Amino acid sequence: MRKMRRQSAKVMTAANGPVESTDTNDDVSERIRSTLAAAIGEGALKPGTKILEEAIAEHFGVSRTVVRGALGVLESDHLLERKRNRGTFVAEPSVEQAKSLFEARRKIEGLLLELVIARVTPEQLDALQKLTDEEEHIHHHGDEKSKTVLSGKFHIVLAEIAGNPVLTEVLAKIVARLSLVMSLYEEDRKDDCGADHHRMIVAALKAKDLAKAQQLMDHHLADIEGRVRLTEGQGDRHTFLAVLENFS
Repeated sequence: MRKMRRQSAKVMTAANGPVESTDTNDDVSERIRSTLAAAIGEGALKPGTKILEEAIAEHFGVSRTVVRGALGVLESDHLLERKRNRGTFVAEPSVEQAKSLFEARRKIEGLLLELVIARVTPEQLDALQKLTDEEEHIHHHGDEKSKTVLSGKFHIVLAEIAGNPVLTEVLAKIVARLSLVMSLYEEDRKDDCGADHHRMIVAALKAKDLAKAQQLMDHHLADIEGRVRLTEGQGDRHTFLAVLENFS
């Protein structure tokens, strides 16, 4: 059996002094991957941002080889892209990629609703209702980061209720990549009605009305897609406007 290498970093305990960490390279690599994925999904790391391997290695106390392993996974998920002789950057989806992602999401979410309506329990419906209530509160009192996180969570929870891990994994990756699309191409969000749409979808699920739930989901996703301007150069425009906003 392959032996897993362990990190030699020491940690302090109140009673016993320094002890060896039990984190393996694989454990730390996964922590790096999940940290960067969360930062990208929440918009803290914008498309086009250069990934600093040395800084990551120093922060997590590992070699750059371990860091590159984590970055490789994110590259395979299309959240990062390596540019020859320049380094690794947060991905900048093209217009065609964005269109394909939106199309795939519509198809998958419609299929997931078929599974959800056949398998959802009253307790799960109550949990979805509480999630939409929380969304409504955040919509009026929260920040954009919190709105983005909760909105994405609603769709992932729906996928988990469907009970198909493969579809859940595929949807999670699509949602993550679409966060980059929204960051690059989204226009004004003032008319965001995501919380209302989610609440109506839950009501349709409670009524066991599949056609209505799918219609509402399609309308909801079309609304999201309608908030982006999928034209070449739009990403550059957003970056330039952000700079002007900061300095004017």
